[in-house]
Amino acid sequence: MPGKTHVLVVGTTADYIDWIRNSYPEQALFLTEPHVRRQAKEPCPSPTEEILCSLDDDSHCRQLLDQHLKRYGFSLDGVACFDCESMELAARLARHYQLPYPSVAAVNNCHNKDVAKRLWRSHHLQTPKARAVGTREEAVAFFEELGSACVLKPICGSGSEFVYYCDSPRSCGQNFELIRQGLARRRNDPLYKHLPVDGPQILVEEYIAGDEYSCDFLLENQSAQIIRLTRKIVSSDSAFGTARGYLLTSAVPAPIGSIDRLHDVLYRSATALGLARAICMLDFMIFEGRVVLLELAPRPGGDCLPFLLRRGCDLDILKLFLDFCRQRPLQWKPFSDSRAFLAMRLHADRSGILRKIDRQRLEQDARVREIHLTRQPGHRIKMPPQDYDSWLLGHIIFEPDVADTVEAQCLALLDKLIVEVE
Repeated sequence: MPGKTHVLVVGTTADYIDWIRNSYPEQALFLTEPHVRRQAKEPCPSPTEEILCSLDDDSHCRQLLDQHLKRYGFSLDGVACFDCESMELAARLARHYQLPYPSVAAVNNCHNKDVAKRLWRSHHLQTPKARAVGTREEAVAFFEELGSACVLKPICGSGSEFVYYCDSPRSCGQNFELIRQGLARRRNDPLYKHLPVDGPQILVEEYIAGDEYSCDFLLENQSAQIIRLTRKIVSSDSAFGTARGYLLTSAVPAPIGSIDRLHDVLYRSATALGLARAICMLDFMIFEGRVVLLELAPRPGGDCLPFLLRRGCDLDILKLFLDFCRQRPLQWKPFSDSRAFLAMRLHADRSGILRKIDRQRLEQDARVREIHLTRQPGHRIKMPPQDYDSWLLGHIIFEPDVADTVEAQCLALLDKLIVEVE
């Protein structure tokens, strides 16, 4: 339709594109990597809805966009990005089209875990002690300086990919080498394109023991407001740091105290990185009554979280984010109205070919509300650290009962999913 405005969605996945096309029809224009479309199982958008091009060349992306907008008589009224690896491009395109989006500098501050932690400390915010290191010897020296356990991770990245717990100088040195080798194998991965070429690429971070939380919050008009708060259920028998699930919470954890105190920390955590207006995702720990900041991204949380919010809060976070990027009025229920649902991720326990995945016993459990399986028989599974994607089989959403801990209920439900791998 000539003259129609669209929000530009930069570099997202095929499942998100399909979600948006159904919940936000004919309002988004997708800039997509060709390999994403080739591998997609979801329906292909029409030529008016999607531009396929490599996202490595800013000028080429702008050229194709300009041509597309002129050809179809479209205009843009917002820029959105759900994937960290495409956010710098989104920021540049937003600047080109004079649309609101976090600056390139702020995006890069969020990308770089070392920079983010140094900025937080300079603003008197709590975050683990950390140091960027370039050699095995430097990693071990900082471990010994800390005098306690540490965590090693790439300076840029997401989730639990190449994240290791170290409790001795020997494990620290060995894990440093594992990360270095892993990053060498993935040097062409867009997720790691922001790694320093000539400087340290690995961060040694003080290990903090405590409950871990993840939240989405709105940053606008010099204030922050919680949209979603979840406690992470961390797996003890998988790759270190792997989230087994997320439990929706409807109250600020008692050690924090008031919601105003948490809102203040959220506001300061974002503005310290150069953000002024964004929907942000923040991971943090609670340790000795304090909020300890881990990572922040100027986007809402992904993976199973949008499904959890749709079920537990009656909230389409993708649609909310697109409306926000277009500067449209937002409506959502206070997070205190959230129901205590839990999204549990389903992981394979070994490498091989997936031969069978049977959900029947899960479907018969009264607690289970949704089952989302993303793999079919014939799928090849590789385990971390070789691959951090293929071992994820999907997720379920369930409503825990009060008879047992949520951790125990997760394990019990996992036993009901029959997975055969050979």
